[in-house]
Amino acid sequence: MQIANNKVVSIHYTLKNDAGEVLDSSEGEAPLAYLHGARNIIPGLERALEGKKVGDTLETTIEAADAYGEINQDMIKVVPLSLFQGVDKVEPGMQFQAETPDGTQIITVAAVNGDQVTIDGNHPLAGERLHFTVEVTDIRDATEEELAHGHVHAEGGCH
Repeated sequence: MQIANNKVVSIHYTLKNDAGEVLDSSEGEAPLAYLHGARNIIPGLERALEGKKVGDTLETTIEAADAYGEINQDMIKVVPLSLFQGVDKVEPGMQFQAETPDGTQIITVAAVNGDQVTIDGNHPLAGERLHFTVEVTDIRDATEEELAHGHVHAEGGCH
């Protein structure tokens, strides 16, 4: 069986940046399972996996536009510190959930300057070229429920 749309695919992967630093890995963990064609993983990696079979390995470089996108300057804002009520000390690197018209979004504090806070709604890997080493460990047909929900379900259904 080959990787194609509507297949549940399991992979082991290691993700590195341009400097060769490991950013994420499934090593020592269960493989990552995703529904191919349902935008469950970044587009560039999904395209690179198309047509692969169990046991195949690949090394691929994904440009920012096909990963988490380029940095969008419109998602970087300066807001008043008073928006962070109940937080003792707001510091760069802290992450918060914000409700937006598009739903819940993670924002990162980029800088604190007096009573002004610079927040960044871009994904932390936006603007980054990503390097993946991947091994395909399993491919199966998705269930009707998985197809309807657009994601893989754990054994026993959707939780």
